[in-house]
Amino acid sequence: MIGLDIAKAHSWSSYRRLLRYCTPYKKRIFAALACMLLASVFGIAPPWLIKNVVDDVLIAGHSSLLNFLAGGVVLLYVCKAVFTYGHLYLMTWVGQKVVIDLRLELFWRIQHLAFATLYGRRTGEFLSLVTNDVAVLQNILASTIVEMVVQGVTFVGILLFLLFLNWKLTLFTFLITPLAILAIDRASAKLRVVGRTIQEQLARVTAIAQEAISAVRIVRAFATEENEYERFKDQSNRHFGALMKGTQIRGVLEGAVEVILIAALALILWIGGRDVVAGRFSVGELLAFLTYLGLLVQPVRVLSRTVSAVQQGVASADRVFEILDVQETIASPVAPVLLRPMAGRVDFEDVWFAYEGDRWVLRELSFSANPGDTIAIVGATGTGKSTLADMILRFYDPSRGCIRVDGHDIRTLDLRAYRKQIGLVPQDPMLMKGSFAYNIGYGLETPDLGQIEAAARTAGIHAFIESLPEGYDTEIGERGVTLSGGQRQRVAIARAVVRDPRILIMDEATSSLDVQVEKQVQEAMNKAMQGRTSFVIAHRLTTVRNATRILVLEAGRIAEAGTHDELVALGGRYRKLYGLYQEGRDDVDVGAASQLS
Repeated sequence: MIGLDIAKAHSWSSYRRLLRYCTPYKKRIFAALACMLLASVFGIAPPWLIKNVVDDVLIAGHSSLLNFLAGGVVLLYVCKAVFTYGHLYLMTWVGQKVVIDLRLELFWRIQHLAFATLYGRRTGEFLSLVTNDVAVLQNILASTIVEMVVQGVTFVGILLFLLFLNWKLTLFTFLITPLAILAIDRASAKLRVVGRTIQEQLARVTAIAQEAISAVRIVRAFATEENEYERFKDQSNRHFGALMKGTQIRGVLEGAVEVILIAALALILWIGGRDVVAGRFSVGELLAFLTYLGLLVQPVRVLSRTVSAVQQGVASADRVFEILDVQETIASPVAPVLLRPMAGRVDFEDVWFAYEGDRWVLRELSFSANPGDTIAIVGATGTGKSTLADMILRFYDPSRGCIRVDGHDIRTLDLRAYRKQIGLVPQDPMLMKGSFAYNIGYGLETPDLGQIEAAARTAGIHAFIESLPEGYDTEIGERGVTLSGGQRQRVAIARAVVRDPRILIMDEATSSLDVQVEKQVQEAMNKAMQGRTSFVIAHRLTTVRNATRILVLEAGRIAEAGTHDELVALGGRYRKLYGLYQEGRDDVDVGAASQLS
């Protein structure tokens, strides 16, 4: 019972929070409510006219009233149709606007989630939140709430008519009603749990499909199409099972409610029939009473069905609000320092970092990089090279110590303005679906073709783009799959330098290229790094030997530091690597060599 009480309290909290998103559109909502009330009133009046037809026309013989009463019934339903259209249009408008607001807020929040949160879930789960869960909420606002209001008003109106016709019979009827209420209450708690399970299973279906489609090249290369199909089939069956469980509960609920109401109808028919025979009740009144009682079945059935939809909607709302409530761990301070333009001096001061607990990824890092310096970072896989680069971008904050840029702790800087002055060339150059101009100018507030072309020349990709029939307007396929690895890297370099950043980060930008292409891309990188504070994370010696300083990481610490010549003279790990290079193996892997003892 305590668990159910907590669930109910949580449900009401979600209801109230969801309704707060409707506040900006309250005028339309009030207009829609007025339409709902009028539509309900016009919908429940006809049985009263039918009572008069039976008593005053068919039995009493007042035929002059027949035309008036018949025309009145038609007029009532015309009015009902007009106001039904009104509330349908208005509530659909409000529902769609609220959903757009929620979807935009959710998308914004996902864009700003900490990487630990993002990497903790599959991409498909976030896609399911933005599409499936928000769509469920739209259905609640656009139709479910309408049904609740319309059918609720209809229920109250019918009840008032019943009490007016014969309050004793009405009391007899509603001796059975608490059973229907109890059934709805018990089922609603179960439906909310099932609703959340349905949405979670659907999110997993979406995630598996997204993963398989995104990695279709790998799937086909390893001939695992059947494995992926079976995974998708298994998860789809789990989702089907959750759906059917919810259907079972809804089916039992609707059936039980209907049986209870029909039992009440039968009781009234028996009692009312005896009253008509005894002269205590007219035929028209009994007919109207039974008609109203029959009409009462529909709102109760709809309300019981609506309960299940609302519970599923609350489950979706819980999942959406769960993401919206995640606190940003990386954000601009209240009164940020605006560095514009930025010189680009970077200082690591005794920096420690762990993703969780005391499992340190970086330890005691202290070094400086002046404007124009090129800092190469080498080391075995898992030594913290990419984490170091991510911390310069402030994807993560130090667990201990401080990172300063131009003398300012980066935690005090305006985050957006700071990142706008950093260029990043990742190992996997993710390109967007769009033209070359769009991809190179990505992030520019006012893209300029001259600026884009200059960046492309720096990256050594201008001549290739110009050779294409549509030049810079040529569309690049999703993720840049229509380009070679070297071409993608050059576009990524152009994208990184187009804003003339003061800090440039090359995160293993040539590790996946062959030696010949790597040399060509390296020339583009060297041009791009001129005059900037550059950090080069690399596995190959050819990309680091000309660096101002080389940092050799081991277990998150700086094991060796110096220029190429200084480290060779030191005779340590870097010297062993250089020995392999002198043997002609210019493509030797720094990560592997750094593990030599």
